[in-house]
Amino acid sequence: MFEDVIGKAISAHGQWKQKLRNAIDTGASDITPEQGKQDCNCAFGKWLYEHIPAEQKTSPYYKEVRKLHADFHTEAGTILGMAIVGKKDEANARMKMGGNFSKLSSQLTKKLQEWRASA
Repeated sequence: MFEDVIGKAISAHGQWKQKLRNAIDTGASDITPEQGKQDCNCAFGKWLYEHIPAEQKTSPYYKEVRKLHADFHTEAGTILGMAIVGKKDEANARMKMGGNFSKLSSQLTKKLQEWRASA
């Protein structure tokens, strides 16, 4: 179960890149920037806050994943906000390789993979 939740989280958070690209291209999104910034609304966030097994909360990965996950969503919501008001250049700059979104996405994915491997 734990490994499955982590695997789904990696996949779902990887899909954010496409969601943000679509928002940048169209200027529209099915969620608000405020919703995007909330790290407790996605399936993984709900699990992380409400359903995680108690023994995993003591894992050395838990606190770091929780922070990276929150930071990831904050950045995604910021980019989404830029996208829907037409600030395409600024949004694209934050999305580019080496930009904050890319760094956070990579760090979160790496830490989730490490956590899954340790379980």
